[in-house]
Amino acid sequence: MRNRQLEIILTMVVVQLLLPALAFSQMVSSRTEWGRPDLQGVWDFRSITPLQRPEELADREFLTEEEAVSLERETVTREEELLNRPARRTKVGSSVDRGEDGALGAYNDFWLDRGTTTIGNRRTSLIVDPTTGRLPVMTEEAERRAELRRNYRREHPADSWTDRGLNDRCMFTTGLPIVPSAYNNNVQLFQTPDYLVMLIEMTHTLRVVPLDGRSTANFSQFVGVSRGYWEGDTLVVETSNFHRLTSLRGSTPNARLIERFTRVGPETIEYEFTIEDPATWTQPWTAQVELTKTDEPLYEYACHEGNYSMEGILAGARVQEKASSEPGEPR
Repeated sequence: MRNRQLEIILTMVVVQLLLPALAFSQMVSSRTEWGRPDLQGVWDFRSITPLQRPEELADREFLTEEEAVSLERETVTREEELLNRPARRTKVGSSVDRGEDGALGAYNDFWLDRGTTTIGNRRTSLIVDPTTGRLPVMTEEAERRAELRRNYRREHPADSWTDRGLNDRCMFTTGLPIVPSAYNNNVQLFQTPDYLVMLIEMTHTLRVVPLDGRSTANFSQFVGVSRGYWEGDTLVVETSNFHRLTSLRGSTPNARLIERFTRVGPETIEYEFTIEDPATWTQPWTAQVELTKTDEPLYEYACHEGNYSMEGILAGARVQEKASSEPGEPR
């Protein structure tokens, strides 16, 4: 009996000693034939961890294990309730984006895929800097820009197609940066010695990043102009010169996006991004997201096919204008 116990103890010791070596060998095998960390594949970034820390959590950077389990259980229960409850029609005049009891108005919950888990270390926000876990204060210039936009939209909601945003055309960009959203939370990475290509499932945003040391040219592109380089085993991607229609949460075209991809395990990439724009925020801000390897394929994002948003919005605006110009009606 004593010998049997000794065998078990020795086996456990050997396993513990071998674990680091096994983990190291897995990481070594996760390299390309030219020696760089292999970032290729489809990566899932679903998470119920919010971008900004909820105000009620104040300066708490992490949830306890019990809190995280409870939050995830509540999320699963809520998703099941929304999925299985009887269909309800949105009333005329109500918002198509908000339904009753917290449900969406635009989609049945079946179509959503927000995930049901927090990120691995149970942080209360994706934002890690500022340490408050919230976006930094906007500059006075940015506040003025936002006010001008709100006033213009209120007075000119649909004078012409130029007054409508990219969403009406299903052309909004995603993956700038990569953050969880309502669905299609997958990105496929392709890698060669000279390029990294990101294909974001949502709207099929495609980003091509040269890794040959070239400088960013003095022109803008819809998804900005990117260049990448390696810092040890971390791939750094710097993007600037954004198109005027592309905004990083209200930023100017002069914003700079710095992304870092670090493979920290066989199934995990730590993705960190920093946004710098002195004309919009009083300081840069940084967030971290986990990318998890998945065998699922990317699916077609067929948004614009059969989309009559622009036609309907502009036609409706013309009808309203005609009605307001009728005799006896206020203009």
